[in-house]
Amino acid sequence: MVGMKPKDMVPSASVKFFGAGTAACIADLVTFPLDTAKVRLQIQGESLKVKEDSAMKYRGVFGTINTMVRTEGPRSLYNGLVAGLQRQMSFASVRIGLYDTMKQFYTQGSESAGIVTRLMAGCTTGAMAVAFAQPTDVVKVRFQAQVRLADGERRYNSTLGAYKTIARDEGVRGLWKGCMPNITRNAIVNCAELVTYDIIKELILKYDLMTDNMPCHFTAAFGAGFCTTIVASPVDVVKTRFMNSGAGQYSSAINCALTMLRNEGPTAFYKGFMPSFLRLGSWNIVMFVTYEQIKRGMTRAQQYWESPF
Repeated sequence: MVGMKPKDMVPSASVKFFGAGTAACIADLVTFPLDTAKVRLQIQGESLKVKEDSAMKYRGVFGTINTMVRTEGPRSLYNGLVAGLQRQMSFASVRIGLYDTMKQFYTQGSESAGIVTRLMAGCTTGAMAVAFAQPTDVVKVRFQAQVRLADGERRYNSTLGAYKTIARDEGVRGLWKGCMPNITRNAIVNCAELVTYDIIKELILKYDLMTDNMPCHFTAAFGAGFCTTIVASPVDVVKTRFMNSGAGQYSSAINCALTMLRNEGPTAFYKGFMPSFLRLGSWNIVMFVTYEQIKRGMTRAQQYWESPF
């Protein structure tokens, strides 16, 4: 990321890798109920067999959260948290932690990186992260989407059980269900999120609007979250629907998108937009601010360890 002073010790790749995963886990802990509400709103209306009043069970972000707490208990807001933390530790470490390394790879070690190079770096690390961590994302979405039945039955009872059940019922390929739309989504998300954050932060520092500190990180992260939500929402809804679908419900991600368009109209692609923005905006703020502080703290600790006096 930009903003490093010449006298500062540059964070190592391992510091960025570990720092990104840790910061993303902290951000997930804070914003997970918003993410769960987003998933419930996104999948709402996909089944044509449910009654109309049941189909519109959730209304708005906080209405969804209130309904879930009332009908399923507060713990339902954190369905899939374990898989979510597993996902962030493996996923964010790659897509965020290796972003600067990939920029340097494309520029062959040069410090100056243009917009095309940044976009290429964002797309590459986003695709790499999905290929590596897709099973954790599938399990997280399945947990968030499941509703406790009247007799207390659940589709999945534990994170490990979910991995086993999906592999047994749908094959190992079921754990990578929706991989292509997820790669598309995360290429878009990574470019919008990391590149926007990078550019906003760079401009703030270039024109001396703020110093390289928390207010700067907060502003850049908020802008990155808003841009990301606008660009990525349609792909995100298709990804969620497809990963949560049963065997044979959709033949492909494109079929899922066409079915949504035919049955629910174009507005279906922006279902759950407000929770998406609230979640991505708050997630970006918590993650980037925490990430910058972890990088700074770990780099200072490493510098002190190497030169204690």
